[in-house]
Amino acid sequence: MKKIPERMCVVCRKMYPKTELVRVVKNEDGVYEVDTTGKKNGRGAYVCSDCVSKCVDKKLLDKILKTHIEENVYTDIEEYGHKQD
Repeated sequence: MKKIPERMCVVCRKMYPKTELVRVVKNEDGVYEVDTTGKKNGRGAYVCSDCVSKCVDKKLLDKILKTHIEENVYTDIEEYGHKQD
């Protein structure tokens, strides 16, 4: 039986299977983007589908990652997070 990788949601701090989370990654140019494949290189943060709207409304990634996240990234998080439901 193959082990399913789990990651922690940065908002609620609960563990979920990696496939159920939205990954935001900082690429080599220093730009944050939503990683739809889950395989892009770079430092990543995961958000569960339950926390997507809370994260977007309160701009929580700015606080968690201690940097400014562009508005289009939050829009992409919301779109991709609701597709997974």
